[in-house]
Amino acid sequence: MHIRTSFPYETTHEDLRIPLSDGTLLYARVWRPLTQEPVPALLEYLPYRLTDWTAPRDWQRHPWYAGHGYASVRVDVRGHGNSEGLPGDEYSATELADGVEVVEWLAAQPWCDGKVGMFGISWGGFNSLQIAALAPEPLKAVVTVCSTDDRYDNDVHYMGGSVLAVDMHAWAATMLAFVSRPPDPRYVGEGWRDMWLTRLEEVEPFLHTWLDHQIRDRYWRHGSVCEDYGAIDAAVLAVGGWHDPYRDTVLRLVEHLPADRVRGLIGPWSHQYPDRGLPPGPAIGFLQETLRWWDHWLKGADSGAMREPLLRAYVSDSHPPATVHDTLPGRWVGEPSWPSPHVSTLSYGLQGAPLLVRSPQHTGVDAGRFFPFGNDADLPPDQREEDARSVCFEFEAGEETWVLGRPRVRLRLTSELPRGQVIARVCDVAPDGSSTLVTRGVLNLSARQGRDKVVPWEPGATEDVEFELNGIGHAFPAGHRIRLAVSSAYWPWIWPRPESAAGFTLDPAGSVLELPVRARESESRISFEEPEQSQPLGVSFPATLDEPRPERLVVRDVAKGEWRLEVDPRYGGTRVYPDGLEFSEDALETYTITETDPLSARARSDWSVRLHRPEPGWEATVRTRSELSCDGTDFLASNEVVCTEGGEVVFHRSWEKRIPRTAG
Repeated sequence: MHIRTSFPYETTHEDLRIPLSDGTLLYARVWRPLTQEPVPALLEYLPYRLTDWTAPRDWQRHPWYAGHGYASVRVDVRGHGNSEGLPGDEYSATELADGVEVVEWLAAQPWCDGKVGMFGISWGGFNSLQIAALAPEPLKAVVTVCSTDDRYDNDVHYMGGSVLAVDMHAWAATMLAFVSRPPDPRYVGEGWRDMWLTRLEEVEPFLHTWLDHQIRDRYWRHGSVCEDYGAIDAAVLAVGGWHDPYRDTVLRLVEHLPADRVRGLIGPWSHQYPDRGLPPGPAIGFLQETLRWWDHWLKGADSGAMREPLLRAYVSDSHPPATVHDTLPGRWVGEPSWPSPHVSTLSYGLQGAPLLVRSPQHTGVDAGRFFPFGNDADLPPDQREEDARSVCFEFEAGEETWVLGRPRVRLRLTSELPRGQVIARVCDVAPDGSSTLVTRGVLNLSARQGRDKVVPWEPGATEDVEFELNGIGHAFPAGHRIRLAVSSAYWPWIWPRPESAAGFTLDPAGSVLELPVRARESESRISFEEPEQSQPLGVSFPATLDEPRPERLVVRDVAKGEWRLEVDPRYGGTRVYPDGLEFSEDALETYTITETDPLSARARSDWSVRLHRPEPGWEATVRTRSELSCDGTDFLASNEVVCTEGGEVVFHRSWEKRIPRTAG
């Protein structure tokens, strides 16, 4: 990593408030080049608190852009951080309308030349696309990283029509803690307490809303740009990582947006900006790459950005299973269009007699993290135990086989019950027997005719079902085996159906695995500069006396047949900021299930957040608890928030809700 200390422009920064038409003021931080000429503006728009939580990351990139001739602006969403107003649901119509106003406000400033770009990762990548679909005139270009075009089937809520237990619950619990954090009196003044308490009165757990919409209805279509790709007028650079759950969005965007206004980039990365150097690498000079994009679309410069292939993708070499890889070997390939003329379908017919697929309910404990962030326990370990809990089919890789895109399975199933789930995984099996997870996919059988409807299976009927697995770039070496593993359970990724203990029968006759095989190249002509960032903010991470918890701990109670997975998400821990703020957070997610009972599934998340300034002696804490379970008909959600100031409780609220299980 190269830290830049000098730039083409000297820079300055200031905090200011952006007025909205209803009188609400959004808190913003603006980095600008010192020049008399107006320049384009770049906007990153998030709920994640620019004065503390994202500040270290913000300082890596916003000053860098300012130093290269852009006004780079970071804004907190209404009701979050130090912005006024009340919090709402993610990507609400209000949030997006506010974003349009911010774009137009930036374009009207004397230091802006009227052209605006938006960028962001995850939430900021989502709303960049969504605001682009609203087509504010000044918004000319977008860089969207690790984001989605489909809020129902490619987000943290549902997968293949099933409840994504591992992250629907965990992320709802995280946001319950995040939205309950107070404004910072250093930046908002004496009115911070009233702002905080007013916000807290409006808090409602996201989980309730998400479980109220178990099919792909109007709620999920809002903000899903796949509903109308043609609404996006801005140029889009779509970026993802093969170890990020949103990578399929990149493939869909390069397929459906006009080729003269889109480019795609998929590396081996986790849910991180590709310049940060977090596993798995290799990292790239991402800021330089985006600068080429901005220079082309906002300054009209001949940067070469649009002479790149439509899609640049990394094809990883085979690697042994491990929960972390600093760098994955492989090569970059360029595709002139998508679907690519270099990719063809290779079909493997399944062989053998019909088999009963009845997986233990803890199948999935070795699935790894849904959102890898570059931590030591993120990636799936050796899959041999998971494979043993599944029905497996193997195919010899007679020659090196590059896979690029989304594999597909067609399975002939017989079910004696009206509902169920099927999970398919593709693994790379080495000669020593080790099994590396390559990709996976899920189908809720009642969603087999579309995610917008519930179609029960006729008991005893036989049907062919098809579904895609997540996209991947992977090279199977000659002599390795390609393993397809099929299971009826996948906890805690997928919340089990009450009927899932019965499983289903799989008939290999008529069942097929289809791999998108990419033609091999002798060498790659694609390269990137080395990662570069601006000077870091200077946050310190003091040591604590607490013994660190394992990131992922699996506990088996042999007598009860119970399995417990404990996860420490390790978002940030304790840090001290240059402005004197001490910020501490601690979280623990717990998932339990017994081997034979799908109704035993339980998820719990506990959060603790503390904000403290020694001078003038300010301290506020947030503690939350969230639990989810189910019976034969309903989800049972329990949530609690407790907030203190100076050790005294200023807010305490709990929620208990039963939500009918209609589909997911």
